[in-house]
Amino acid sequence: MSNTSNFREAIRKAQGQALVGPNVINKALPFVGGGLVITALGSLGGLGMMTNNPALFMPTFWVALIAQVALFFVASNIAAKGNNSTALPLLATYSLLTGYTLSGLIYVALGMAGVGITGIAAAALACGAVFMVGRQIGSNLSETDGFALSRTVGLGVIGILLAVVGQFVFTLFGGPIPQFLDLAISAFGVLIFVGAAVVDFFILPRTYEDDQYLSAALSMYLTYINLFVFILRLLIAINRD
Repeated sequence: MSNTSNFREAIRKAQGQALVGPNVINKALPFVGGGLVITALGSLGGLGMMTNNPALFMPTFWVALIAQVALFFVASNIAAKGNNSTALPLLATYSLLTGYTLSGLIYVALGMAGVGITGIAAAALACGAVFMVGRQIGSNLSETDGFALSRTVGLGVIGILLAVVGQFVFTLFGGPIPQFLDLAISAFGVLIFVGAAVVDFFILPRTYEDDQYLSAALSMYLTYINLFVFILRLLIAINRD
C-alpha cells in the first residue's frame, strides 16, 4: 500500500496542468511489465523458501518488508528527479522484494480449494483486462471528470489503507476478522484500484514529463500489484470455510 502518498502527490502536481508528458505512459509500460515479471520471480523465491526452509521465511519476510518500504521512498525520490540509470536497479530490487513479501498470500491461495493456481491466473488476467479498459476510459476523460474521479479514488486509497491497517491490528490482537468484513474490505479494494487504473491514464501525463517515465512506471506498477492483491484476497475470502 505504499502508493498512497505517491497517488496523492500525483494528483496535487497535476492540478490545473495540461499534458506535460504526452509520451510518458508509452515509455513507462515496458518497465511496468518488467517490474511485474521480477515480482513473479520474487514470489517464486518466497514460495521456495516456505517449502524448503519454512523456519527462515518469517525472519526474512520482515527484513524484506522493511527494506521494501525504505527502498520505495529512496527509489521514488531518485526517479522523480529523472535519474533513471540510478533508479532502475533500485526499482528492480523493490519489485523483487515486493514479490517476496507477497509470497505468503500466494501460498495461502495455492493451498485453498476454489482458488489455487487457477484463481491466481484469473486474478492476473483480470488485471490485464482492467489495464485495457482503463487505458481506453482514462485517456478520454474530460478535465472535469478526470480530476473528480482522481479526488474520489485518492480518498478511497486512504480509506482502504486505514481499513487494511485496522484489519492487521485487529488480527494481531483479536484473532481473524469476520468473513463478511474481509469480503467487504477486499471488494472495496478491488473497486478502488480499478478506479486507480483508470485515473493513471489521465493523471500521469499531467504529472510527469517524458523523461520521468520510471516515476510513472512505479505508479502504474503499484496500481496493478494492489489490484492483484485485492482480487486474490477477495477470492480467498469467498472460499473461506
